[in-house]
Amino acid sequence: MRSLTISDEPIGSSGALSVFYAAIDELNRRYGDGADQAHMGLAELAAPLGVFLVARVEGHPVGGVGLRPISAPEARLGEIKRLWVRPDLRRSGVAAALMVDVEERARLLGYVRLYLETGPAQPEALSFYPKIGWERVDEFPAGAFTHHVASRFTRLL
Repeated sequence: MRSLTISDEPIGSSGALSVFYAAIDELNRRYGDGADQAHMGLAELAAPLGVFLVARVEGHPVGGVGLRPISAPEARLGEIKRLWVRPDLRRSGVAAALMVDVEERARLLGYVRLYLETGPAQPEALSFYPKIGWERVDEFPAGAFTHHVASRFTRLL
């Protein structure tokens, strides 16, 4: 792939918002409008404890991923949100590169464990996460929202 770069971009920037809303659009198409927007605000993906990474090819946004704190702050637990890659670049390594980078950012922010969830209408995600070392878990930590039909994953940092 030509010139893939990944950088932390403020969630309010045009690049981050374009990727974030592309992910929301895809979730809405797969699950119905408003599928997941009520349980997360954009501010949760902002510093000092949140981050949003944007992948670009030749300067154009092609993917992204967010990280937010969950549960009690002293637990140092994070949740991966809105991993998304432009459809024509899926299976090209962009998602894996984003996940490596967001995990490293989480370590630098002091997180000790990460969680994520995905649903039955995302079979590619259900097979992707175990391939990159994420383990299935039955529940999220106390106080963290989770969808009742979701498959949950965790990773110790």
